[in-house]
Amino acid sequence: MSGFFLDAGLIESVIAEARAAPRRRSHHNLHTDPAAPAHRMLVAIEPDSYVRPHCHLDPAKAETIIVLRGRLGTLIFDAAGQVLEARVMAPAADVFGYDVPPGVFHSIVALESGTLFVEAKAGPYAVPLEAEWGGWAPAEGEAGVPAYLALLRNRLAG
Repeated sequence: MSGFFLDAGLIESVIAEARAAPRRRSHHNLHTDPAAPAHRMLVAIEPDSYVRPHCHLDPAKAETIIVLRGRLGTLIFDAAGQVLEARVMAPAADVFGYDVPPGVFHSIVALESGTLFVEAKAGPYAVPLEAEWGGWAPAEGEAGVPAYLALLRNRLAG
């Protein structure tokens, strides 16, 4: 019955995949059906991975993250890209996760190598609409990403 348990070996393999991946993150689905109404996954992310600020416009797509390893910064933005809140989350910290409602722009930044979290949100996956991306932030792969990622990291430092 090994399908019922999540163990250190699984966590280490997802982290190793993230370290080797071009986008420097990896996920392991806990749901087996891509059309499932609830998506649950383990996600490993490295500090140089960029998650563009985004929101989920679908009213069923709240997003919950609970940090299991490492340190993860989360940023909440207004529609113009101003940071409304920046928090550092860690397993044994006062803040260990978030629950972001639909329509709220947010992003995450790994603050330690080997950071891993559980993510849950409504399925199935849908390619984000243009309106769901923070237009003020560079798209993944654009030249401005390193500078913007450094800016986000600085907001989390103080």
